[in-house]
Amino acid sequence: MTAITAVTVQNTQGVSGYEELSPRLVGDQIRAVAVDIGVDAAKTGMLASAPIVAAVADAVAETGITNLVVDPVSVSKHGHALLAEDAVDTLRSRILPLARLVTPNLPEAAALAGFDVPGRDDMRRAADAIISHGPRAVLVKGGHLQDGGADDLFVDGAQEVWIDGERIHTIHTHGTGCVLSAAIAARLALGDDLLTAVRRGKDFVTQAIRHSLAIGRGIGPVNPLWDRIG
Repeated sequence: MTAITAVTVQNTQGVSGYEELSPRLVGDQIRAVAVDIGVDAAKTGMLASAPIVAAVADAVAETGITNLVVDPVSVSKHGHALLAEDAVDTLRSRILPLARLVTPNLPEAAALAGFDVPGRDDMRRAADAIISHGPRAVLVKGGHLQDGGADDLFVDGAQEVWIDGERIHTIHTHGTGCVLSAAIAARLALGDDLLTAVRRGKDFVTQAIRHSLAIGRGIGPVNPLWDRIG
C-alpha cells in the first residue's frame, strides 16, 4: 500500500519538478490503510515539506505503526532538492522519534547530524548524533564513500556493526536507497529481527544494483525484480 506525498516530474536525467499533495490528504491515506488493512511495517520516502512531515508523524503515531523505517530523502540521485530546507528540523523532532530505523546516506546523515560526513569516523559520529533524536537504530549508508567498498554502519545504542558491501561499478543506481529501505521494511514485516532485516536488505539491494537497467540517457534504475527478470 502506498500513501502518495508528492507527484514528481522526472526521468533518468533528473527531477524537473514536483507538486505536493495536501498534508491532510497524505495523513488520511495512511489512516485509510492502517485502520482497514493493517500495517506490519512501513517506510517513508520523499516527504517534501514540513507540513507533510508533521502530517505523516501524526498519522503514524495515531495508528500505532511501530515498524517504521525512515529513509530521510532530501536530494535526488541527480542532486535536485526533494525536501524543503525548513523541513529538516521537523523531520528530526517529529519523525525520527517514531522510527525503528533511519537509513541516511552520507549527505542525508550530514543534514540530520549538522556536520559534514565524508568518511568512516564521521559516520560513527553522525550515527550517535542521529540516535540522540530518538530513533531506535540508524544505518548510515556508505555508498558515497570515496574509497573501498560500499560499507554501511549499523548502530542501535547497544552495538555497532559494520556491514560490508561490494561496490559495483555502474552509473545505473537510481532508486538504491528506496529499494534498500523497502527491502528492510519487508523483512521486518516478515518477522526478522532488525539487524537480520538490515543484512538481508543490503544483500537484496546489492543484487538489484548488479542487475540494474541501462535505460534512458542518464542514470538508469536498479532492478528490484532481479530474481525474476534479471
